Amino acid sequence: MIRKANLEDALKIQELINIYASNGEMLSLSYNEVSERILEFVVWEENNEIIGCCALHPSWEFLTEVRSLAVSEKAKGKGIGRKLVEDCLETAKRIKAKKVFALTYQVEFFKKLGFEVTKKENLPQKIWVDCVKCVKFPDCDEIAVILDLQDMN
Repeated sequence: MIRKANLEDALKIQELINIYASNGEMLSLSYNEVSERILEFVVWEENNEIIGCCALHPSWEFLTEVRSLAVSEKAKGKGIGRKLVEDCLETAKRIKAKKVFALTYQVEFFKKLGFEVTKKENLPQKIWVDCVKCVKFPDCDEIAVILDLQDMN
């Protein structure tokens, strides 16, 4: 079941994200970074175990980012990732965001949720705030996707 993350979840969220980060599939996060951003996270918990997480990060004006989406290997294919992103999209609507974007290798997953591919150059604030810290910068091979929430009304 989905719930807002709390500080007790920070270590498990970090471990889950860093499994994917170790494979080069997302940016790693330190325990401190997860703790500082804990209010952005939702988690999927079953039997007192966190098996998925996702964050919604306000980025610029009316733009938000879905990031740090991770689901444990044993729970893949059950729709947990989709439900976590949908929860973040509902939060984005509630806070009156107009658009939501993500940088991803899972383009088809996001397309199924209504996102469209866009150029990273359309997200300059993301590039200069987060991307410059990445070891892949400036040769990032992630794909930018965006969803206009105003089209969903």
